[in-house]
Amino acid sequence: MTVQTTTHLNFRGQAREALDFYRSVFGGQRTIVTYGDLGATQDAVQAEHMIWGQVASDQGFRIMAYDVQPEKPWNPGENAFYVSVRGTSSEEITAYWEKLRVGASVLQPLGASAWSPLYGMLTDRFGVTWVMDVMVA
Repeated sequence: MTVQTTTHLNFRGQAREALDFYRSVFGGQRTIVTYGDLGATQDAVQAEHMIWGQVASDQGFRIMAYDVQPEKPWNPGENAFYVSVRGTSSEEITAYWEKLRVGASVLQPLGASAWSPLYGMLTDRFGVTWVMDVMVA
């Protein structure tokens, strides 16, 4: 079993540009999944925005990003990032989730998603938003 934490940056239509920039600085491989790739929108502009992306280098640099949906509030000075916890074991992720959930506001209950067998999001009692999921091979 393994677990990783990664900074997950939030943007409004600039996630791809940001990841391209970070890749130019740190190198590595870029992965992008758009809202359109998952059929998550009928809007042509939103379809090109990222629902998830990352840059990961062999030297250990890793950063994730996404474009906040237009119907959700977003301010670059507030909620500018999440802490992403990814693991290989559903039991391990669930155990972390249950501990973080005490006093938290659950934004997305822990459960299956289109991209992960287990995914959830919460804001803990200190105001930090956590995204947790099980990595697929």
